[in-house]
Amino acid sequence: MQSILRYFRLAIQIVRRDIRAVLNRDPAARSAMEVIFCYPGFHAMIFHRTAHFLWNRHVYLIARWLSHLGRFLTGIEIHPGAQIGENFFIDHGMGVVIGETTQIGRNCTIYQGVTLGGVSLHKGKRHPTLEDNVIVGVGAKVLGPNTIGAGSRIGAASVVITDVPSGSTVVGVPGRVVYREGEEGYNFSTSSAFEHANLPDPVDSALQALNLRIAELERELDKVQESETGHRE
Repeated sequence: MQSILRYFRLAIQIVRRDIRAVLNRDPAARSAMEVIFCYPGFHAMIFHRTAHFLWNRHVYLIARWLSHLGRFLTGIEIHPGAQIGENFFIDHGMGVVIGETTQIGRNCTIYQGVTLGGVSLHKGKRHPTLEDNVIVGVGAKVLGPNTIGAGSRIGAASVVITDVPSGSTVVGVPGRVVYREGEEGYNFSTSSAFEHANLPDPVDSALQALNLRIAELERELDKVQESETGHRE
């Protein structure tokens, strides 16, 4: 009986933390009751934490069935084997897929359409690891047993297939690190971390650099032509 009460108290604490994570990170959330009744990401975590509890006790079939039911009701697919830490927040969430060997740290946030997937048939570790305080933007794909370092953010629609150092900002296909913590211009404050529109565009930066170089070469060519014209005169 005491063990049942202990599990019940722990479950209540976890649910409260999940509710608080939504309230802290979604300005649209007005109350705990709204989160409980209207947030599919919260519902998906209730299903997952129950399924994960059963999975760890080798009740595999029921765990998979609960996971499947949660997918049907929320549009969010989380394998019951995935390990997810405290204060995890799925914003909107439709189309999110989290694979079996995924490991997610504390205070992470992912948006709709995100895939944390595998790229092999190997039964071991084949899905990503997200360390603490990682943000994964809308439609991003993080594939393979790679580690996304703590405090990193993955830009919308990026495809990440390699390890990402801590405190990095990654954008593009394939994903490239465009900022790292400590570099000039890096800003990972709580308020700016969710502003995906402010992420840099490496293609645009490269094009701007090319345009500047072309303009510089044109000026040098003009000087050469003026010099040759002067000599002829």
